[in-house]
Amino acid sequence: MKLRCAVLDDYQGVALASGDWGSLAGRVDVRVLREHLTDRDTLIAAVQDCEILVVMRERTPVDATLLARLPRLRLLVTSGMRNASVDVAAARARGVTVCGTASSPAPPTELTWALLLGLARHVPAETRALREGGPWQSTVGADLAGRTLGLVGLGKIGARVAAVGLAFGMHVCAWSPNLTEERAAEHGVRLARGKRELLADSDFVSLHMVLSDRTRDLLGEPELRAMRPHAYLVNTSRAGLVDGGALLRALREGWIAGAGLDVYDTEPLPADDPLRSLPNLLALPHLGYVTEGNYARYFGQAVEDIEAFLKGAPVRELA
Repeated sequence: MKLRCAVLDDYQGVALASGDWGSLAGRVDVRVLREHLTDRDTLIAAVQDCEILVVMRERTPVDATLLARLPRLRLLVTSGMRNASVDVAAARARGVTVCGTASSPAPPTELTWALLLGLARHVPAETRALREGGPWQSTVGADLAGRTLGLVGLGKIGARVAAVGLAFGMHVCAWSPNLTEERAAEHGVRLARGKRELLADSDFVSLHMVLSDRTRDLLGEPELRAMRPHAYLVNTSRAGLVDGGALLRALREGWIAGAGLDVYDTEPLPADDPLRSLPNLLALPHLGYVTEGNYARYFGQAVEDIEAFLKGAPVRELA
């Protein structure tokens, strides 16, 4: 008897073309759900007959309650080797194996710079004016060379962002709770003496921290008010690192010049969310990891994970 597998939240409809799913033919029936199902009952009705689920990043939370209503589930595959929205312990307790895939730090690094450059040179406003017959040159861009880039976090992605900043001739400083001078020096950046110093000294601030109880709301009203009025904030990591209400006020009241966001507390972002209408916000629909290479890696290794599970020797299990 063939097993049933559902691939969730394939927004672009590319999952089946991004991996060798044909290798599972005759053993696994694979179906794809392109629409994001926010209603829990609707989701369960769509996948309750499946032994295997493939989820993309944190698009669909898989908690203990959902797992209890999916008694047939035996394998859960997530893109990446970390997924805060999957209750791995609850899955293990129910006999569900949870596996992941590799994920490249290059795509989110590149998107961070897309946002930062778009903000610095007012790309959305100038593009809109050009398309709509508006004024020819209505803004003055912010220089990068000689300006200060502050990085909150200097891990795999933060270090890559730092290298690009240095190539642009920027002064780069970094801070995180455990960052040392030696680690900062390895990447040619200055260690800020504290979070507030980094925020106060930077013209551009980019966040590259893992979300946890310790880092949630790392930037609140006091931190956002400490930033320079002409400074820009970029967040391609996790929305929970910033107090959403404080950020909304900061953008509306001009505490900072603007922000570039790729992550949100609720995704997809509701149609009536006030973030959608802010003129000083450059917003993207969580595209940081969405590239051809990463998708080939995700879905290609998802197939490998399923193959290994069928052989009774799962690989890339999440701890």
